Amino acid sequence: MRVAYICADPGVPVFGRKGSSIHVQEVLRALQRRGARIELFANRFDGDPPADLAGVIVHALPPLPKGELAQREQHALAANTALQTALEQAGPFDLVYERYSLWSYAGLEYARDHGLAGLLEVNAPLIEEQALHRGLVDRAGAEQVARRVFGAATALLPVSRGVAGYLEHYPEAQGKIHIVPNGIDPRRFPENLPPARPPEPGTFTVGFVGTLKPWHGLDDLLRAFSRLQRWNPHSRLLLVGDGPQRAELAAEIARLGLTKAVHFTGAIAPAEVPAWLAAMDVAVAPYPDLPGFYFSPLKLYEYMAAGRPVVASQIGQISEVIKNGLNGMLCPPGNAELLAAVLEMLSTKPDLRDRLGQAARQTVLQQYTWDAVATRLLDLAALAPAGVGQ
Repeated sequence: MRVAYICADPGVPVFGRKGSSIHVQEVLRALQRRGARIELFANRFDGDPPADLAGVIVHALPPLPKGELAQREQHALAANTALQTALEQAGPFDLVYERYSLWSYAGLEYARDHGLAGLLEVNAPLIEEQALHRGLVDRAGAEQVARRVFGAATALLPVSRGVAGYLEHYPEAQGKIHIVPNGIDPRRFPENLPPARPPEPGTFTVGFVGTLKPWHGLDDLLRAFSRLQRWNPHSRLLLVGDGPQRAELAAEIARLGLTKAVHFTGAIAPAEVPAWLAAMDVAVAPYPDLPGFYFSPLKLYEYMAAGRPVVASQIGQISEVIKNGLNGMLCPPGNAELLAAVLEMLSTKPDLRDRLGQAARQTVLQQYTWDAVATRLLDLAALAPAGVGQ
C-alpha cells in the first residue's frame, strides 16, 4: 500500500520533539509496520528523520514567509497548488492521510478526485484555537477551507469527543466522524527500565512531562507540591521538558523555598522520556478547568505505559481513560488542595501505587497502542469507493 501522509501545518515540525511531532512520527511508524510505503508531504521538518523513518520519502512543501499575518495566510492558501502538483507527480497512491491544518485542502480533494480513501486526522478546533491564541485575519477563508476538506474526506478522525463535538457543527462532517484517540508504542516502555535520575533513598518523586505552558496546570501543581513538601520534606518534583513558562515557574519555586526539591530537565529527546518516567513514583497531568477541553494528552498514555500511577484532572477524555481508584486517581481540575491530599496519600501507600501503575499499563496495552490506531485507520480506509488502489 502506498500512502501519502500530509502535514501542511507550519506549527508542527514533523521530525521535532513537540507532542504533535511525536504523534506524526508514531502514526508513520505504525503504518510502516503494517507494510505501508509512505511519502511524507510536510511544511516543516526541524531536522532529519529518526533512523527508523529514514525510508520515508520526503516532499518539502513551500515554507511560509515571515511577516504580517494576512500575508502568511494567503501564502499558506496558495500552497495548495504546490501540494496538488507534488501529489500528481509522486502518485498514484492507495491512501491519502492528512493532519488537518487551517489552509490545506488539496490533499483530500486529490484523494476524492482519484477515487482514493482520504482520512483527515483532526486534533483540535483549529479555527477557534488560532483566533484565540495566535490571531486569524481571514476567518471566513479558514471556514471555507474547513468545509472543503471535511466534505472531501472519506472519514474524519477526531482524537477526542471534544473535537468530535466541534466537527458535528459542520454539515459536511455528518456521517464521517470516527473518534481515534492517541496511543503509545509499548516497545518504548519496557518494564524495569533503569531511571534517568536514580532517586535518593527514602524520597518520593512526583513527576510531570510536557511543554511548560499555562494550560498544563503547573501553577496548581506547584501549590500542591508546596503542601506535600511541608508534610513530607523528602518529596521531590521532577519537571521533564521546557517551555515559555519555565522562568516564571522557577521564580515561583524560589519564592516558595522549593528550589532544592525541584529539578528541571530542560528539553529532552522523545527517546529519553521512558527513562525519566522510570524516575517517578507518581506522574501527574494537573490540567486546569479549561472550557471545552478537547485534548487527547500523549503524556497520559505515556505515563500509563510506563506503569506509573497517574494523578490527573477529571476533565474531558482523561475521565474516559482513567477510572478513579482502579487505574489511576482523578482530582477536580484546578483544586491544588485535593491534588496535594491525593499525592500525600499515595506517598504512604507503595502497594497502591504499584497496583494502580500495573492496571494503567494493562489499560493502554489492551486499548491504546499505535498499532491498534493503524488497524483502525486501515479499516476506515475501506470506506472509500470501490476501485481504490486499482
